[in-house]
Amino acid sequence: MNAALWLGAVAFHSVIVGPACASPEMEQLLGAKNFPFFSGAFADVVTSRYFLFLGFTGGIALLHLLAEWVYMGRPTRKISLALLAGLCGLVLLGGGGLEPHLKQLHARHYAPNTPPAEREAAARSFRLGQAGLLALNLAMIGGLVVYVWRVANPTDAPRFISSVKFRG
Repeated sequence: MNAALWLGAVAFHSVIVGPACASPEMEQLLGAKNFPFFSGAFADVVTSRYFLFLGFTGGIALLHLLAEWVYMGRPTRKISLALLAGLCGLVLLGGGGLEPHLKQLHARHYAPNTPPAEREAAARSFRLGQAGLLALNLAMIGGLVVYVWRVANPTDAPRFISSVKFRG
């Protein structure tokens, strides 16, 4: 359930929330003059909470894998562990590196005392960072689809005794 919730959160943010911040409806709501700044500020707030939620669900997934190993005696599934570590790494990269940098670039782009050349450089870097965030989200969606499938269809090996010993 946690993996499906994690996948749903990434898909919802990537398909619904992100595009809604840059939609014509948002521009109409905020007005043409206020739209660029306030829609980006709204996206910054939502994205910071988004990465907190992804970190929480990733931590639960790691605890779940640890609990399976410790309490149920299941052997460590190296592919699932590597996939989960990669997904948590993407969450840390996005939430700890990319998202704060985008927030800083957005503030620099719309600051009233920023020189025009620096403002344009910040806008270019912001667009590049948004493309990186989209690529990161798409990579997370792909990885989470595989992870949800692996969690939903485990390869259950017998814990202590092989099934050959139960021939009758």
